[in-house]
This record gives sequence, structure tokens and C-alpha cells, in this order.
Amino acid sequence: MSYFKHHVFFCTNQRAPGETCCNNHGAGDMRAYAKDKVKALGKKLPGNVRINAAGCLDRCEEGPVMVIYPEAVWYTYVDKEDIDEIIDEHLVHGRVVERLKI
Repeated sequence: MSYFKHHVFFCTNQRAPGETCCNNHGAGDMRAYAKDKVKALGKKLPGNVRINAAGCLDRCEEGPVMVIYPEAVWYTYVDKEDIDEIIDEHLVHGRVVERLKI
């Protein structure tokens, strides 16, 4: 049994000015928001969850992006409400959020 039930990787890559990248869409702030949200949920989560920053995940045109393992489900998001939905549906209840899946 793994120590973490889920690893969540947020692409927080910053490219040169004018180049498409996830951090241009506030990915660093969304990662910090998700980390705080998961920490606040604590024991309400069915297993430990690790929120990680990642370098470029090579899906810049679909960004911002995040991926949740071990399921290898890729998501895009726009705002905190999308992050809340991903946390509640995927991490808490084990359901993929189809509308945000890429």
C-alpha cells in the first residue's frame, strides 16, 4: 500500500514572455489553493493526498493542466470552483470530472 492514495501534479511552468504556459493562467496560485483545501479536508479524504508542483507537462495548449495519479487522469481548470469540483468529485468521491478532463 502506497503512503499516498493520490498524487496531484500541477504544471507550474513559466515560459518566456509571450509563450503559452500554465503559469500564465495562475497555475501556481491554483496549486497553493488546492494544497490548502486538501490540508483543510484532512481526514475527510479517503487516504493521503499529495499536491505537487511540476515543471512543464507538455500540454501547454490545453493549459492550465493538472494530472492525478495513480489513475493518470488529466484535467484543465479555469478557477477555484473547478479546483473545488475536482477535489470533491475525484479525490473525495472517486469520480472523474468529465467536463474538465483532457
